Amino acid sequence: MNIPFFDALANGQRFLIAGVGGGFDIVSGVPIYLYLRRLGKQVAMANLSFTALGFSKCEEIRPGAFLVTKQSTDLPYFPERHILNWLSSFGEEPAMYAFSNEIGVLPLRSAYAEIVERHQIDTLVLVDGGTDSLIFGDEPGIGTVVEDACSMIAASGVAVKQSLMAVVGFGIDHFHDVNHHACLENIATLIKDDGYLGAFSLTKDMYEGRGYLELVDYLNQNMRVRHSIVTNSVASAIKGEFGDHQVTSRTSGSELFINPLMSLYWTFSLPAVVRRMAFAAKIENSTEMDEVVKLIRSFRIGTRLRDRKRIPL
Repeated sequence: MNIPFFDALANGQRFLIAGVGGGFDIVSGVPIYLYLRRLGKQVAMANLSFTALGFSKCEEIRPGAFLVTKQSTDLPYFPERHILNWLSSFGEEPAMYAFSNEIGVLPLRSAYAEIVERHQIDTLVLVDGGTDSLIFGDEPGIGTVVEDACSMIAASGVAVKQSLMAVVGFGIDHFHDVNHHACLENIATLIKDDGYLGAFSLTKDMYEGRGYLELVDYLNQNMRVRHSIVTNSVASAIKGEFGDHQVTSRTSGSELFINPLMSLYWTFSLPAVVRRMAFAAKIENSTEMDEVVKLIRSFRIGTRLRDRKRIPL
């Protein structure tokens, strides 16, 4: 009873797992990385980054795209480097790339293409912590979709055998004004489009689940300057916490709703999701992230938005 997502993984040999929305998104790809490595697959990693990459002493392989190593400068905020250090404790040393969050679709696509060529990638797996990557454009709230959309549209234009998408943390983006009634409606649309590849839960007894929890603890200890709301919420859900369970001071004053749905991965065909992004053509030729912000804002001003609805449960 394998879901289609795992059938697709079985068909690939050389993977690039990439975080789409910046910051800690690549953490959501680590369980998939661990799973693929146990299958003997070759895996490289990448992430849209909020790190000051110009000060990192990383090799710039393309404008705005950097190769991260354990020898890169130990900056206060550098999740990509810390993930490499953590993986090295397993004897793992994947290639890790970081993309500037200032570049638009065209330079980001060039960076993806360079990595695909370097490593002869046949399968892309884009990952998102949260679900705002499933925004079509007419929702009442769009969270922080700008970075996600830029990454997804860039990657979808790169020639590989298969391009997949995995999101985890349903409900977390309520903190960023995402309407989850609209999110579920979008998933239903993707099911009709044959773009949905199934869902699976990360549990604390799974090898990959234990790894995720250990990595989140490691990042909390080594990146005290900024703990991740998303990764800590997902970790709390995996542990069985429920309701307003607070882990980081960044959410103090807000009421959280930690619940079992947050540990669920929803998976999709990347091209299917991008085809539903009504603003995709408008940002296709962007060169800077600021340009993407303005173009999406302009699109929404001229678009009739869906009404905000609550999930009737």
